[in-house]
Amino acid sequence: MNDNWYKLDNVAKVFLATHNARNPRSIRVSCTLNEEIDANILQQALDLTIRERPQFQVRIRRGFFWNYLEQTDAEPKVVPETFGPCPSLYGTGYKGVLHYLVSYYRNRINIDMSHAISDGTGAFMLLKLLTLNYLRLRHPDNLNAVSLQDTASSDDRFRNSYDHFYDAEDKPSILPKQILNKKERAFQISKRKLPYNQLRYIEVHLEADKLLTKSKELGVSLTSMLGAMLMLSIQANVPLRQRKHPITISLPVNLRNYYPSDTLRNFFNNIDVSHKITGNETLEALAHEFDTKLKAGIEPERVKEQMNRYQNIEQLFLARMVPLFVKQPVVKLFSKRETKTVTAILSNLGRINMPVETQEYINYFTDFCSTDNLFITATSYGNDLVLGIASAYSGTGVIRRLLSMLKETGTEISLFATEIIR
Repeated sequence: MNDNWYKLDNVAKVFLATHNARNPRSIRVSCTLNEEIDANILQQALDLTIRERPQFQVRIRRGFFWNYLEQTDAEPKVVPETFGPCPSLYGTGYKGVLHYLVSYYRNRINIDMSHAISDGTGAFMLLKLLTLNYLRLRHPDNLNAVSLQDTASSDDRFRNSYDHFYDAEDKPSILPKQILNKKERAFQISKRKLPYNQLRYIEVHLEADKLLTKSKELGVSLTSMLGAMLMLSIQANVPLRQRKHPITISLPVNLRNYYPSDTLRNFFNNIDVSHKITGNETLEALAHEFDTKLKAGIEPERVKEQMNRYQNIEQLFLARMVPLFVKQPVVKLFSKRETKTVTAILSNLGRINMPVETQEYINYFTDFCSTDNLFITATSYGNDLVLGIASAYSGTGVIRRLLSMLKETGTEISLFATEIIR
């Protein structure tokens, strides 16, 4: 066993403190090929991949003040997919050592991963390498010389970038007042959730060019158009007496776009976009409002300020010296309060790029994230834009209205729904 151990990033600490039976804080990224998966070759590809990316070979250990990561030589095993997306990969009921799992079903490769060890971007970095290694082993004559353009060092990939890029000049001596200030409570879609801590997963395929054409007609980004459509879909659920509560969409922002980081660990912030319902909303007006607020939220100075603000808490001497069994309930309390200030989450991971030589073998990519409410991801490959919808709600009205609005852009829609999972 390797003696190396590493501090968890501050986002991972929140995930470990707040995972539960419905939301185990897991993510799934998948690649669907144009051919059936050979399990033996996939295992060979996985063995090769973890030698190239040992940063994922860690186990989460419990310390007195904080949990931490410890490197392990446990060998991952490829398994057939006999379970739903985003299983629990940490906690009392989890018997494994590693906090990720590689599975396959027909022509699909899945990586399920605890959000404590990586974010969606990091998980896709691993999936892309695994997929390429698999295809190179399966088709050596055509792909043997193909590689991903990645020159990052091992230290860069394992870096805690929150800590590395933290600006200590703004370090406070007391708890930052921004954390103590209570954010406005957001409208919650429904109190009726699926029984037995279940989640519903829906995979939606759309034509990217049709959606981009519509967003250009509106004069906004694709993310802003999707966010405005989601707000309008939720609006129909809002009773008159609850219009005082805004609809708030939380959007994860990849901090690698702002800092020179190649980390495979978590490195993102969340930007909230809120709108109070008037009853006179149109898609065009709401999309422009959403776009304006989102652009303001992702200004480099705002992003830096937010990252430093949350990192400040970890740097406080008092916070560092409080035992873990005291800190975790406090973190859970703050997280529960934050959850009530968000209506839904929309995460656009953007376009997935692979070497041109592999394109004939790959159909599409997709991803899901477990949730306590409604979490929608967007991923595109070629002209296929895939929404990964995870919902804890028993009703599907918001999802149906969103799909209806997307249909009006002229795009063809293909939909795959799982059985309700848990």
